Amino acid sequence: MKLRNLLGPALAAVLFLAAAPVLQAKELVKVPMGWMNENETFAAWLAHERGWDKEEGLDFEVNYFNSGMDIVNATPSGSWVVAGNGAVPGVWGGLRYDTYVIAIGNDESYTNGVLVRPDSPIAKVKGWNKDFPDVLGSPETVRGKTFLCTTMSSPHMALSSWLKVLGLTDKDVVIKNMDQPQALGAFENGTGDGVALWAPHLYVGEAKGWRLAGNIKNCGQTLPIVIQADKKYADAHPEVITGFLRAYMRGIHMLKNEPAESLVPLYRRFFMDWAGQQYTPEVALKDIKTHPVFNYEEQLRLLDNSKGMSEAQQWQRYLAAFFTQLGRLTPEEYERVKNADYVTDKFMKMVKTPIPPYAK
Repeated sequence: MKLRNLLGPALAAVLFLAAAPVLQAKELVKVPMGWMNENETFAAWLAHERGWDKEEGLDFEVNYFNSGMDIVNATPSGSWVVAGNGAVPGVWGGLRYDTYVIAIGNDESYTNGVLVRPDSPIAKVKGWNKDFPDVLGSPETVRGKTFLCTTMSSPHMALSSWLKVLGLTDKDVVIKNMDQPQALGAFENGTGDGVALWAPHLYVGEAKGWRLAGNIKNCGQTLPIVIQADKKYADAHPEVITGFLRAYMRGIHMLKNEPAESLVPLYRRFFMDWAGQQYTPEVALKDIKTHPVFNYEEQLRLLDNSKGMSEAQQWQRYLAAFFTQLGRLTPEEYERVKNADYVTDKFMKMVKTPIPPYAK
């Protein structure tokens, strides 16, 4: 009887300890997210890979989308509550689906561009606009040509910015809407006179000998990647959003602080394991180096609107005005988003600091 009395509590304790990991796992909050095969996804993938999400009581679901507009249009389905997206779809999210911009993923001004074949007449003209000496093409060589592009995306911004440098608009060319892998493959097979791509597809095209006619940066513009959140969910669950940001920023700090060369093997594994894409070490290295990222303190500065519109809000307002001029937004729609009130620093300011180290 005494032995049975002793075994009872002991057995209960063993069973409780054995069940503890299961109970703990059930407490994790699943966070469905929307991402594309781009640089900004690396930090989210890494956070899940290394368990940083679990340290915040979260379980990241890093879901794959083909384009930024696919992510935005999926907002009502609840298939994501946090997403990495282009600043262009960021405008549409704020306009149509009541989404926030809560952080900046990176600066992708260098990594969205228009490529043409080396024997194209477009490639034979450089510096037609003296204010943009590195830009290829002229009105005569570009007007009426066909360009493959994921519309309402960062590459679309690159294409439209390039056309503007040449004194043209979207209406002066034929734009065929395709997702990025499809556009890359179609152009390689002879379709179109040019293709607008984001990295690393852009670098794959350059490796094939295609010429860079222009990118967002050498056309005089700045374009960020933004981190979006579903407004209704974020306002109801701020602790989830701040936990996400805390884990995500660890990956951002790694990209910011570590030599790019040291990250190449892990970066290539991310693209292979998550996106099913095999990139050479050279392409991976270039993709890391051409995506400047912003640490926690820099994020706060970019999002700070205490003295008027924040820098991030000004970027979004410019995009809204740009696409209004192109006729993609109506004047009434522009009025609704011109102040970029959907860009907020409130969640970044709520993040528990310091951000934990990425290396232990």
